Amino acid sequence: MSKQEILFNVNQLNLFYGNTQALKGINITIYEREIVALIGPSGCGKSTFLRTLNRMNDLIENCKIQGEIKYHDENIYGDKLDVYSLRKNVGMVFQKPNPFPMSIYDNIAYGPKCQGIKKKDILDQIVEDSLKKAALWEEVKERLHESALAISGGQQQRLCIARALAMKPDVILMDEPTSALDPIATLKIEELILELKKEYTIVIVTHNMQQAARISDKTAFFYLGELIEYSDTEKIFTNPEQQQTEDYITGKFS
Repeated sequence: MSKQEILFNVNQLNLFYGNTQALKGINITIYEREIVALIGPSGCGKSTFLRTLNRMNDLIENCKIQGEIKYHDENIYGDKLDVYSLRKNVGMVFQKPNPFPMSIYDNIAYGPKCQGIKKKDILDQIVEDSLKKAALWEEVKERLHESALAISGGQQQRLCIARALAMKPDVILMDEPTSALDPIATLKIEELILELKKEYTIVIVTHNMQQAARISDKTAFFYLGELIEYSDTEKIFTNPEQQQTEDYITGKFS
């Protein structure tokens, strides 16, 4: 097996919202083609950390970052970084499906069009490829020009994943992507995530311990803005080093 490349290297990351410190001295390394689950109680910093990886926190007023996040060995908080290019390469899928109020086809084609791709045959191929990768093509191929808001919640979430894939990222960030879905739709998304790992790195925030155990290679446990433990998922769930990790996983606090 070839040596995995380091994708993200996070060093002494601190994040403040005004005077409130939301992340404290985070150090973490994420390798390519891994699924990393971020777990921990509500308000512990999981989603905040996830958003630092593609600078979504830039959109929040009074947000201040200290430390360093290297992506492909470049500090993404450096002066020379092109944030648009970063977000193209590091896609995001949110908790609630958020398709644009337009057709299924136009949802996928929107990003490539913004990049200057205008030829219909190329856009057609991107739409088909992205929907196939998101395991949605067979369900919607006869409905491409219907509103994306007319399909089910689970299908909408897979459409949002397809929309991210259309930008040809190498990382997909997912913020509780199944929390608004029923168990069957959740299973489809989990199967999709495992399939996508062959080509992409995935970082997922989840409150569902079983989900983290089922799909991730590594798990990071956050508590009160600190990274308490980060290791192989099997070790975190069967033999954690920190008592706090064990207490959380066994339900002693939530």
